[in-house]
Amino acid sequence: MPAKAKPKSKVTAETAPEKKTAKTDTPVFFRMTVEVTNLEQAGRFYAALLGIEGRKLPRSRLYFDCGPVILQVIDVSASRPSHTSAKSLYFSVANLEAVHKRAKKLKCLSLEMVHEKPGGAIVVRPSGERSFYVDDPWFNALCFVEAGTEHRG
Repeated sequence: MPAKAKPKSKVTAETAPEKKTAKTDTPVFFRMTVEVTNLEQAGRFYAALLGIEGRKLPRSRLYFDCGPVILQVIDVSASRPSHTSAKSLYFSVANLEAVHKRAKKLKCLSLEMVHEKPGGAIVVRPSGERSFYVDDPWFNALCFVEAGTEHRG
């Protein structure tokens, strides 16, 4: 007579073997701040440019959810003049022409030359990125790059 098969035990969260998760010390970038001196004006500007609404937070700040990174717009006018952000904030967008059209309407296309071509024009840059640059009213530089052409080094 054959031996009876041992019943299989159910695997549950309590009995499952522990999965080893890789620990990493790689920082995850989640928020960038730009300083302005008029939060209401900045809210209208960034909502029009980005095509999304911001979230008002306490202490004169707005959050714009831009994928995994939050663009924090903070009004510093009560304490000091605004400082410009890093050289450029880069945004990857699916419809580059639509953002360019909004930027043109806002009259914020960059007048600087970038790689010997107009920064405010949609151009394929030496890195292969198809992009254009804008300057907000507080002198913060932004670059919009067509999704799929981002250069990651």
